Amino acid sequence: MDALNQYASESSDSESDSGCQTQSQTKSQKKYAQPVVRQYTVDTAPDIGGYTGPEHTALSFYVRPGQREIRHNLAYEVLAQPLVGPADNEGAFVSKINSNATSGRAELQAVDEMLFRQQERMFRQQGTAYDPSIDAQGSGKLVVGAGPIRGAVGNNRGLRRKSKGDSSVINGEGAYQGPWAGYEGETRGQATGPTAEQLAEYEQRVAQFTGETGAPEGSAAAAKSEKTKGSKPKGGAYLDGQEERTLLHAQSERDYQGRTYMHVPTELRQVEPGEQSCFVPKRMIKEWKSAHAGGVSAIRFIPGSGHLLLSSGMDGLVKIFDAHSSLALQRTYVGHSKAVRDISFAPDGNTFLSSSYDSYTKLWDTETGQCRQRFAVKGKKVPYVARFYPEDPNIFLVGQSDKKIVQWDIRANEVVQEYDQHLGAINSLTFIDSNRRFISTSDDKSMRVWEFGIPVVIKLVADPSMHSVPAVALHPNQKWLVGQSMDNRVVVYSAGDRIKPHKRKEFSGHLTAGFACQPSFSPDGKFLTSGDSEGQVWCWDWQSSRVVKKWKAHDKVTICTAWHPRETSRVATCSWDGTIKYWD
Repeated sequence: MDALNQYASESSDSESDSGCQTQSQTKSQKKYAQPVVRQYTVDTAPDIGGYTGPEHTALSFYVRPGQREIRHNLAYEVLAQPLVGPADNEGAFVSKINSNATSGRAELQAVDEMLFRQQERMFRQQGTAYDPSIDAQGSGKLVVGAGPIRGAVGNNRGLRRKSKGDSSVINGEGAYQGPWAGYEGETRGQATGPTAEQLAEYEQRVAQFTGETGAPEGSAAAAKSEKTKGSKPKGGAYLDGQEERTLLHAQSERDYQGRTYMHVPTELRQVEPGEQSCFVPKRMIKEWKSAHAGGVSAIRFIPGSGHLLLSSGMDGLVKIFDAHSSLALQRTYVGHSKAVRDISFAPDGNTFLSSSYDSYTKLWDTETGQCRQRFAVKGKKVPYVARFYPEDPNIFLVGQSDKKIVQWDIRANEVVQEYDQHLGAINSLTFIDSNRRFISTSDDKSMRVWEFGIPVVIKLVADPSMHSVPAVALHPNQKWLVGQSMDNRVVVYSAGDRIKPHKRKEFSGHLTAGFACQPSFSPDGKFLTSGDSEGQVWCWDWQSSRVVKKWKAHDKVTICTAWHPRETSRVATCSWDGTIKYWD
């Protein structure tokens, strides 16, 4: 401050000297007078406390109004300083003591309620209102409204009514609108939503979260996805110890009637599974590209209606798609740090199980995406397959890599039974005989039949020429089951009182050695489908065991096929190339 004051004083002296010289020059040379340059004192550091220097240090402290504790010895001049701050209409300083609002103090005014509502309606309808502070009767100065309200309302003064149309035209241009014809230039009824830039930003965030772009074909984002397609995915979207989460891909969770994607369409309720004759699909109606990074491991239709399709992949994600109307991705479930091997719906479809190589089996809510419970045995053995008990949704079985089958109770969150007779990892679990028994297959090249709840094998199916059966499907009439054998055959077993192989009936022609391709039956039981290692889909006639049709579906192994439980000719297939295809 001293240096600035000295600089200002020197500037003033120079100004006075220059002023004298200017006067003398004016007398001698009036014709060529130089302009006078005035310099002013510039104070770059205004006084904020009024005290400068070490002798006034004690006066630089301030005491807040209402402060009860002072940690320094202050002089009398500091304690006697006048109050500084905002004041209300009565002259009192506003503080926390006398404030009645967050931003200060709000004063109450006597305004007639009826007059206020009248002027409010007038302002909303016409954009103008009277100032009530001038006259309590509303006859004060007219206040003209401004902003979006006046421009948007204006009592429809600048709008023209559209033509009612031709009564003979029902649809299309010039169709009859009648009294429902709107106004020209209005946007009511038009679809609104995010802009293209907002959608691109959203797709970028989805790609970072789930590993897929979801961009339309031909766009820059889709081209970038094609370049990186097939590459090793960057770290999982979920790490051990984190909280499970979900991502909704639909525009809204509920429609205009308050229904979620769990609502069963009316047309699917009118048809019971197996009532209509099924046909072999002829064309592809939908392809979900890059459904899972690294490959798709399993797909399941929701029980009963089949309007939703659940999928699991090597990227540790589980996704659900609309398989009836929009055929769009609905939700992603993130909760596994490693690849998901198997998924299974509950009998009612409200929940499902996911088994992963991270040694966890997790129970999910299909509608909300919430992870209800997680299950893991001591030692964290890998769960290969999980199945709900059809008679009680609170109990399920898990086939593990340690040659054991454990029975979990969801309510107690503990293992209530163990089935320990196999000599290899468990591959499949299938309930038979009105859900009183179940069949398990293993890497030990055997099939064992168990009484549910009793850990004693009641039937052992094994033969020296028998190969491992990693995938099993039950016929709709509950009398037969088929297994994908590792010798490039689909073998048939009776599923009644006596479990024995049907040697006269087998399905062959495809190459599946080394791959657990999941077979599937049509709802009426007439056709059997299976994938193979070359990416083809094979369809056999159940009665004659002849190949009805085969077609190239994927670039890599077709690991799973699934028939729609109510549609007559719809089949879903998935592959290790990361795609899911829908055929009709």
